[in-house]
Parts: sequence; structure tokens; C-alpha cells
Amino acid sequence: MRLSLVTDTFLPEVNGVTTVLAAMARGLRARDHAVQVVAPAYGGAVDDAAGVYRVPSVACPRYPAVRLSWPIGRGIGGALARFGPDVVHVVTEGPIGAFGHRWARRARVPLVTSFHTDFPRYAAHYLGPWAVKPVCRYLRWFHRQAALTHTPSDVTCAELRALGVPRAVVWGRAVDCTLFRPARRDEHRRRALAPRGEIVVLHVGRLAVEKDVGTLVAAFEYAGAALGSAAALCVAGDGPEAESVRRALPFATHLGFVGRARLADLYADADLFVFPSRTETCGLVALEAMASGLPVIAADQGGVRDNVRDGITGRLVRAGDAEAFGRAIVQLVRDDTERRSMGQAARAFAVTRDWSAALDDLVLHYRAAGQPQGGMTNALTASPGVAPIRCPASTSVG
Repeated sequence: MRLSLVTDTFLPEVNGVTTVLAAMARGLRARDHAVQVVAPAYGGAVDDAAGVYRVPSVACPRYPAVRLSWPIGRGIGGALARFGPDVVHVVTEGPIGAFGHRWARRARVPLVTSFHTDFPRYAAHYLGPWAVKPVCRYLRWFHRQAALTHTPSDVTCAELRALGVPRAVVWGRAVDCTLFRPARRDEHRRRALAPRGEIVVLHVGRLAVEKDVGTLVAAFEYAGAALGSAAALCVAGDGPEAESVRRALPFATHLGFVGRARLADLYADADLFVFPSRTETCGLVALEAMASGLPVIAADQGGVRDNVRDGITGRLVRAGDAEAFGRAIVQLVRDDTERRSMGQAARAFAVTRDWSAALDDLVLHYRAAGQPQGGMTNALTASPGVAPIRCPASTSVG
């Protein structure tokens, strides 16, 4: 098949979307499919020999990790037409994604979309409650026109269907268990984080308001006061709140942005992972931590609930309850037996989220998208793995 993946974020930017998208492109090419990626340029616009068509973009003034593009003219349309895709997969809902969406509909090429980012909750954080309904209307319009809409958790799939996106399916929650594995642990390297043999408590993620960094800070303050020298608290990641987090937690180790190989080492060298964000559609960093053998303390909202099983692979804590997060950290730091048992269970669970099987399913989804409505597509949306979900009348997305 010939597959065009259209996105408003891609490498060298590192986030959950780009991680999944890069794995998709590699895996599909390894299966002998032709793959084109249409993505922002981080610099000049170039038609990359590796199959990436770059669209001019600039950094968002207040949030440089976000790229702003204005995909006018014939550039993207010409690149798509020359490639001649059998399926267009629009991965994001931004300007480049919207152009790919329109091109696929006009060219009558089967369209698949993805929902990776909880924009309604982001809108509430940054713009206020008034923005939630317009954002939901846009998302409903955007995704209803696709043959399939991918989202990486049962929780988010249920919310999308309640919003009015009937062909939402679960896909995209795989993890690379060969990169992220407990065997990478290195005691010599670990001493840089825990020179006195402390239990290493780690957070990895974008440091932004919508990721509940306030809860993280307060939970680490609570745990630090209760545990003293028994724990080494570490924060990896960057974002608009990075400086305020550093000021609030002077006793923690702040590592900033960490590349993929170093990140895999960091997970393996840690003992416990803390992730308070309530806006996750999947929470890929939590799944990577689990693959590395770490129990995860996470919020009881969002897609992370698909992976963290309370009392088995970690703890689910009421979202926003910093003291409850702090108490969970203290309890698992002090209980070596339970922490190690949960870490083993977390690794065992993560290896079931295999990329090879996920990519096989992805190809089936693309073939389904090309079938007439009511055929294979409806069979996929009604399959046991992504069965129609009974949703409450009121949902946080809608």
C-alpha cells in the first residue's frame, strides 16, 4: 500500500505523538509499504529524501515546542498528488492535518484520523471553560468524516463515541520493550542519582499546566519531607513550567530534556514512577516506565487507566490530590517487597503491548478504510477489542 501520514508534529521534536508516528513509519516500511510523511520543517522547507515532505513552520511564541504552520499554496497538495496514496492518515488536528484532511476528501482517498491530545481539557486550562464546546464541535466535525479514528485507550475511545465519533477504535498504545527494559539498569550510573543508595522516584513528562505539575510539586514536597534521605526525587522533561518546578523543588534532581537512549537508562536506574497528569489519552511515558520494570503512581483519570492496574502494576490516585500522591510515594518507597512485585507485574503487562502486533493491526485498519462503508470498517469498530462502549450521558470530552 501507499500511505501518507500527515502531522503537525514530527522528529526532531520528541513527544508521544512523534514517538508513535516514527514507529509507524519504520514498521510500515519494514512491511514493504510505501510511506510518505508530511510534517513541519524545523528550519527550511525541504522535500526529504527519506520520504518526509517538510512544510514551513515557526515556533509558537509562548510555547516553542509547538510549531505553527500556514499550509497554503500547492506544496502539500502537490506532494500528496505526486505520491498517490491509497490511504491518507491525518495524525493531528492542526493546520497541516486540516489541509491533509481536506485534500483526502476532495481527492476521494480513504481517510483515517488520530486523536492523541485531549484538546478540550487543554482548552479549559489555557482559554477557559467557554472554549470547550467550540473545540468539541471542531473535533466532532473533523473525526466524523474519517473511515476510522485511532485513539490509544478504551477510556478515550468511549469519550469520542459519546462525543459523536462513531468509528473511533483503539490503536497506538504499544511500547518498545527491547529499548525500555530492566536489564539496562547500571548501579555505577545509578549512583549519580542516588549516591547513598536511596530509592529513586522519577517523573518524566512535559512540564506544563495541563500536565498537573502543581500536583507533582506538592506531592514531591510531601514525600521529600516524610522520607528525607531515604528517597532521591528526580524530574526529567522541559516545558513552560520547567523553571517554576525547579524553583519549587530545589532538593530534587532536575535533568531537563532527555534523549531516548538516555531516557531508557534513566527508567531502568529508577525504582518508582510518578505521573499525576489527568489529560492523557494514553500516557506513553508511564507505559515506557512499566516496560522498564517500574510501578507507576498515576491519576485515576484519562487513558493511563488502561495500563496501570491499581494494586497490581502501581497505584491509581484521585486526580489532583497531591497529599494522596505523596502518601502513595511514601508507602511504596518504604515497602521494598510490594514495590518490586508491582515492578515485575508492570513489566509483564508492558510486554503484551507489542509493536509487531500493533503494526499488523494497523495494516488491517488501512485496508478496512478502503472498503465501502458498512463493510470491514464497521466490523472493526464492533470487534471485541474495540466494542461499542456504553458511555455516560455526560462525558468530560463533550
